[in-house]
Amino acid sequence: MTRHATGPDDIRDMADEVSRLLAARFGGARRGERPPLHVMLRRRGGALPRRLRRQAAALAQADQLSAQPKIARQLDLARLSRAHRALTAHLQPLGELSRWQGRALGFAASVVLGLLVLSAVVVWIMLRRGHL
Repeated sequence: MTRHATGPDDIRDMADEVSRLLAARFGGARRGERPPLHVMLRRRGGALPRRLRRQAAALAQADQLSAQPKIARQLDLARLSRAHRALTAHLQPLGELSRWQGRALGFAASVVLGLLVLSAVVVWIMLRRGHL
């Protein structure tokens, strides 16, 4: 979702969205846990490219500063909107659905490989006993 920050409340929403996407793509959050962005950056921020890591750090700092109304009015909302847009564009292509599909495909591949090995062993045993 591309949006422009119009006030301090939008900064919190943008930081929460980036934090959720970080947790979905790289892990680092327990089931049901929704850690703030600065915690997710400490846990999994190293997985981001350096340029995006700086933008995420700026967004996390702005998220913490947005709790103070006088300071929140001084934040550069256009820069934070660009940072949010870049981070979501990087994190969104591999969302939860594609990771779930990848896990299901990996599981199916392991089952098929197991069945293939089992059938090869059965054919080998039947050849050794002279049934084939």
